[in-house]
Amino acid sequence: MLILVASWLGILLLKVVLTLGIIRKEKWSAAQPLSQRVTILQPILSGDPTLGATLKENVMALEQADFIWLIDDDDAVAKMTVNQIKQQLAPRNINIISCPAAPQGVNPKAFKLERAWQEASNNIILVLDDDAILSPAAFTRLISEVGADNLVTALPYYAASKERYAALLAQFVNDNSALTYLPLLSYLPPLTINGMCYALTRQTLEKVEGFAHIQHDLTDDLALASLLDKHQIRLTQSIALVKMHTDLASGKKYWQQMHRWFLFATLLLREKSFKIKLMIFLLQGLHPLLLWGVLLMAVSHPWGVLACLMIRHLALRKVQQALTTDIQSRPLLSLISELLQPLHLLHAVCNRTIIWRTRRYRVFNNNHFISR
Repeated sequence: MLILVASWLGILLLKVVLTLGIIRKEKWSAAQPLSQRVTILQPILSGDPTLGATLKENVMALEQADFIWLIDDDDAVAKMTVNQIKQQLAPRNINIISCPAAPQGVNPKAFKLERAWQEASNNIILVLDDDAILSPAAFTRLISEVGADNLVTALPYYAASKERYAALLAQFVNDNSALTYLPLLSYLPPLTINGMCYALTRQTLEKVEGFAHIQHDLTDDLALASLLDKHQIRLTQSIALVKMHTDLASGKKYWQQMHRWFLFATLLLREKSFKIKLMIFLLQGLHPLLLWGVLLMAVSHPWGVLACLMIRHLALRKVQQALTTDIQSRPLLSLISELLQPLHLLHAVCNRTIIWRTRRYRVFNNNHFISR
């Protein structure tokens, strides 16, 4: 028992200490006031009932941003939603571009971004998912970190939800986001980017010829990170928070979302060296398995297991509260979320067909997938 508990506790506390060190270091560096406008590109796909409210909130909050909204020609709901918002907020600079369907084997998001990035009227371009919200403070911090030869990516967290499956999804992100993206930044550059929200200059995009070279990659964020690395363009992981929101009507929707994320994680692992794969396994993959082992000892050592769970809860809350007070404490959901992770990984390895809102893809590898 001692070796098992020591291993589990050691990994947890190592990640927490390293993560808190990065957060404290970054918070000491104040964001500079913005002196220029920013173009925000948002590929939009209907299917989320909060779509209109989310888009509108960003427009109203980010006064130094111009928006380019990229919708599908055949997405009548998205078309109606964006046109209504544009009419309601007429003084703001909102450009709506309607795009044809992406060809077979082409990433729809990258397809839209390639059509639109040269339309940006500002030097700094920010790519933001249509279910993401940036506060003015996070926006300022993120943009202030953009330089001549880097891409800056935000740190995601999920808003609280009363729906049990949406809350379970949120708990997964809120427990793991900082502990995944931040711990090793003092020793290694970011392994990938958070495709939900990132910013870079127009000149940086021109160096890599925009999004043209990642059209055939399903995980466009991983593909873009690899492309930038080949051109010696730095990835910068910011502690600027991007707030996500989702509505999951059923356990099936939750399972589909987690399946997609874990399948994308397997695609990332395929591109990394053995050393990086081993490091990811030790810091991320092994921990949920050790937690299962700790819980199995609850019958023989109930108080020891209870103490372990209390330490886990306090450690996670310390990291979350260091970032924002907006993350709720839900210990039971947190525990369930971590225990489910090995099952999600197994599902992703065995089933290579994902559901992405209204689309279905059969995934062979990152640059070989079929829309079904």
